[in-house]
Formats: sequence, C-alpha cells, structure tokens
Amino acid sequence: MNLGKTKILVVVESIDINANSASKGRVALIQNLHKAGYDLKVYHYSRKTISLEGISCVLIQEQKWNLVYLLSKFQVRFRMLTGININATIEKFFGFSLTFFNDCKSIKKALEKEVSFEPDWVLTLSYASSFRSHKALLDLPKWHSKWLAYVHDPYPMHSYPRPYDWVEPGHQFKRNFFLKIVRSSQYLLYPSQLLSEWMQSYYPGQKNEGIVVPHQISEQAINKVEVQTVLSPSDFIILHAGNMMSARNPLALIQAFEQFLDQFPEAKSHAKLYFIGAPSCYDLPIKEKQKIMPQLFLSDGYIPFKEVLAMQEQASVNVILEALGPISPFLPGKFAHCIQTQNSILLLGPFYSESKRLLGEDYKYWSPINDTKLIQKHITDLYQLWLKNNKQIIMRRDDLLYYLSSDYLKKTIDNLKNKE
Repeated sequence: MNLGKTKILVVVESIDINANSASKGRVALIQNLHKAGYDLKVYHYSRKTISLEGISCVLIQEQKWNLVYLLSKFQVRFRMLTGININATIEKFFGFSLTFFNDCKSIKKALEKEVSFEPDWVLTLSYASSFRSHKALLDLPKWHSKWLAYVHDPYPMHSYPRPYDWVEPGHQFKRNFFLKIVRSSQYLLYPSQLLSEWMQSYYPGQKNEGIVVPHQISEQAINKVEVQTVLSPSDFIILHAGNMMSARNPLALIQAFEQFLDQFPEAKSHAKLYFIGAPSCYDLPIKEKQKIMPQLFLSDGYIPFKEVLAMQEQASVNVILEALGPISPFLPGKFAHCIQTQNSILLLGPFYSESKRLLGEDYKYWSPINDTKLIQKHITDLYQLWLKNNKQIIMRRDDLLYYLSSDYLKKTIDNLKNKE
C-alpha cells in the first residue's frame, strides 16, 4: 500500500445520473469516496463528457474499426433491415453480445494507458446487468491483488430469486465469467448483507467474505435540488418513485388507497397517490383507475433525477415496492434517498428483504405487496399520524443515516487494510 492518502482507481460504465438508477447509485458512491478523503481517478464509459466536482474523470473512447466493432454494427444494420435480432444466437455460442466484447476491449485499452496513477485499490462498478468493467479488469492481472469488484445484483439471471430468475442465452458462459471474478478479485463488494449471503450460496469458496458497501446518501445531489414541483405541502402525499417493472405490482396499493378514501371521505380533497418514473405495464390499469379516482397521479414518462429527489423530500410517505416472492436480497437504490428525507416509508415486499432487515423486524409500516387490508391499515395509521403531527411525519433513523454515510463508508474501506 502507498503511504499517505489512499488512492482508488474507479472503473465504471456510466456516471450519467439520468441514465438509470444504477448510475445514480454509482455516482453517489464515488462522491462519498471523495468526501471520505480518498484520492480518486474515475474511468467511465458514459459516451459523453461528464465531470464530478473535485474528482479526476477520464472518458473512455469506444474502439472503432476493428473486426468485433464492424461485426456488431453489421448486426445492428441487419436487425434494422430484417427485424430479426440474432443476439440470442450469438450469446448462446459466445456468452455475450458483440457489443459487450468491443466495449470491454475499449475499457481495457484505456486502462492500459494509465501509468501516472498508482492505485492502492481498483474498484469496478457494475451497471444494470452488465459487468463490462469487471471483464476489462479480468484481462489486467497486474491489478487483481488490488481489485474491489462491486456486485450490485445477482449474476447471471438464473441466480436471481423468484420471480426474476430465468435461464438466459449463454448462461453457462456468464456463470464461468463470474467464477473468474470471484477467484481473481481481492474482495467482492455488495450493497446488502442478504445479497452477499445469497451470492455466496451460488459461488461458495470466495477467498474473502463479501464486504457490504450499501447505497450511499449523496449529500451533493440532495443539497443541489432547486426544482419547483407540483406537490403541495398541505396535501397527504404517498409517493412511489422509480421503475415498477412487471414484478412490482402496484394494484393492491392502489386498491388499498381507494378503500382508505372510502373510509375517510374528508381526505379526498387532500390525499394523493403518485407514481413517477418510466412507463410500465401498469400504466394502462392506472390510467383507467384515474378516470374514477382523481387523487391518483401517474407521471408522463421519465422525470429528471433532481426533480425526483425534490418530490421525495416533499412527500408525506415514500413507498418502496418490491416483488411478490420469497426473498428480496436487493437494497433498492431509492432506499438511501428515502432515509435521507426522514419521512416515513411504506415498505411493500417479502418478509425476508434487505430493506426490512435494515428498517428492523418490528418496523410498523411493512406489508406483503398483495395484502390490501394491511396496506390500507398502514395508510390509515400514517394519515392519522400526519393529522396529529401538524401535517408532518418524521422518521428519525440516525443509525441508518450513519450506515449510508461517507463516514461509515470510510470505516469499511479503511478496514480492508487490516485484512491484508
């Protein structure tokens, strides 16, 4: 290890916070590493120049005019002309898409040019279901002894819990790829304790136990929110922010809210239920319900990240909606944002979930996603508390504020030295 300030080379696919929830989480982590006092250099493949205050950022250029690049572009053109997508066939035989291979090659080539920054750690950050930065590091063994491989979701898809699991084309190639990451990296980092345990059941014999680095509260993002929103401070607002996907069914929540309004007709003038985020398969039933329930709101597509943060701050209750299944080992990216607001959380998901583990076994406002009666009770209790407390519901969780902070992050990273 170098003497003095710890140096961390970060390799990440995107630091565009408006790209998806994964990018938001990765940027928050990078910002908190900087706040914790580490000397960072960030290589990113965002496809556009992006700067992070006080942090050296290097945009990785895509390698073009090589055979893999030309074949990938031919595949795209072929799909456009014929409507036939042969990617599944390619992945069946090679494990990954042609674009994946070229992107990994581009990242590797950029890293090979780095000679002036001598890192103590090399941190690779995953993006959605892609591990391009990890593949690039696999081909750079000089850094394996310093490699912190961050894994934010199970991998590959057949390792997911129900109902997300499915066997994708080339799954054995993908599993072998992840086994190489397990064997080559110095430490595997996970955002949740349950995910660490879940992945160790699929990949036993990891040379070091998984290190838990939760999604971070990004104070920079919170402090810079200056967006005026339509939310009224005099309204009782239940807000779900983020992609629902097919497995995150909101219909029981909507039904429970409708029954709550029937029970408390005086609340119809000021109680509202918001769903904001990208379009989902539930847009049509929600729009149908809006015709008879004007208290139900659905955003018109994507809303910029800073505006979403502002709305979460202004909401009375923030909803975390998880799938109906036996376990949810994921820590949702929005969890840190919801804790930061210090507003109550309505948690709808499995009994065994990382969110529930952190909030505590005795957390009041938890329900299975499909238990309409219990969800209605929680909404009623929260509404009465809101009335009692002068239209405010404060949830002070100093323990979680610390757990998601740069101070706890620094403690975790510094402790890695003691494990050497």
